[in-house]
Amino acid sequence: MENFSPPRQDLPKFKIRKMTLDDLEEVVAIDQASFSLPWPPRSFRFELTDNPASRCWVAEADGRIAGMLVGWLIVDEIHIATLAAHPSLRRRGIGEALLAFALQAAREEGAVSSFLEVRAGNTAALALYRKFGFVEDGRRPEYYKDNGEDAILMSARLDR
Repeated sequence: MENFSPPRQDLPKFKIRKMTLDDLEEVVAIDQASFSLPWPPRSFRFELTDNPASRCWVAEADGRIAGMLVGWLIVDEIHIATLAAHPSLRRRGIGEALLAFALQAAREEGAVSSFLEVRAGNTAALALYRKFGFVEDGRRPEYYKDNGEDAILMSARLDR
């Protein structure tokens, strides 16, 4: 387990650990509050119990789940499938810490690159990913079914 100190003293400390089945209710609530097309609860359960490629992490603060990340490690690539912080705890470094932790853990397992898709209009997520060296590789036009928004395809090298 890693402990991270947030940049400001008024923010709670949080730790990042592997997601467990006991976390599902809070993880699903964060997902539903964060995305217009949330994953069904069974998808998170599948990631935890049946997908050997899955790497599931949570940030925990004050005994509650503050954020979550699911990635898929396939050979030497980590695909970031979903990442979100609890709406009341956003802009506190939780998503950044989760992403840094997951990318480092993937590096330690041999990953040399990372991939993800993000909504074209999600400027906060785009800024975060660019901070980590992700670059735009392409677009999937009208990828999101709820509003026809494009998905931006991004990648980053992890071996530099």
